[in-house]
Amino acid sequence: MRSVVIMAGGSGKRLWPLSRRDTPKQLLPLLGEQSLLRVAFDRVRQAVPDERVFVCTGAEWVDVVAKELPELPVANILGEPSGRDSLNAVAWPAAVLAHEDPDAVVAMVTADHLIEPVDSFVEALLEAFAVAEAEPDALVTFGVPPTSPHTGYGYLHRGEPVPGREDVFTVREFKEKPDAETAAAYLASGEYWWNSGMFVWRAATLLRQLEVLQPDCHRIVTTLAREPGRLEELYPQLPRTSVDYAVMEPVSQGRASGRVLVVKLPISWHDVGGYASLLDRLERDASGNAVRGLSVQVDGRNNLVINDQAEHLVATIGVSDMIIVATRAITLVCPLGESERVKELVAAVTDSDGRYA
Repeated sequence: MRSVVIMAGGSGKRLWPLSRRDTPKQLLPLLGEQSLLRVAFDRVRQAVPDERVFVCTGAEWVDVVAKELPELPVANILGEPSGRDSLNAVAWPAAVLAHEDPDAVVAMVTADHLIEPVDSFVEALLEAFAVAEAEPDALVTFGVPPTSPHTGYGYLHRGEPVPGREDVFTVREFKEKPDAETAAAYLASGEYWWNSGMFVWRAATLLRQLEVLQPDCHRIVTTLAREPGRLEELYPQLPRTSVDYAVMEPVSQGRASGRVLVVKLPISWHDVGGYASLLDRLERDASGNAVRGLSVQVDGRNNLVINDQAEHLVATIGVSDMIIVATRAITLVCPLGESERVKELVAAVTDSDGRYA
């Protein structure tokens, strides 16, 4: 049986203070009236029935997710007691679904990516399902053909084509986020795709790789599938690591029984990870400013101003290349070029007084 798991556990620290502990970025309407999670759900429901969509999120957000996605059975919302990185966000749902159906085929997709056109995504998703069903040892990922030498994405090196499947290839190796010169070389070679961080596999196939590569993770998640009442006890014991580092990279190197395949995903793909990427997606005025909420600017250029207080005015004079975010409890002012350091600020205020996290 085919299922889709939406990974929605990130806290979105680079979008603080819009994204906070009680309102993570995937539950915010950052680019319109719908939340990123709602948009992701509406995408995948074109490939599987609503009852076969699951969400893996933080335990503290289960009720909010249930309100956001009333079509989902509450049992389909898997709440992690604590964040343990991406490996466990895919391993635990895989174990749960394999316990329910030993032949389960699972797609793991993200909640915070902008994907257009949706039809191309759905077509690639259905192709990946078909590949995983036809190739019992396959771990399938998606590669986005790069349009620029982007240094903020990981890459994968495309290998040989899979016979009979025009847009499916083996994966030679995974590459971490490159410097500008290396990214330019990747783009010029035509052999590298952006690593989308989304996957399709038979749940049992993933678990077999875990048994070899991450035995502690395998033991805990299979126990939780049989004994869900032990979640609070066992989940925090899971090793914190990424699925790429723990599974995809070593399998591509031949260190387990599976093999990694990649399906071409010919889309416009954006990770709304921070304020700079958000600014790129918002409509701007003639001076390059993107403004949401009540604001007046005199002689200002290339600013991102977000004000979620209806009775509060944000006013600037001669300010350019800045991020200004005004919320009920917090106001953030930051040079656009320093936007990636917002995580440092979150760490500082959390360490000194956790009420601002």
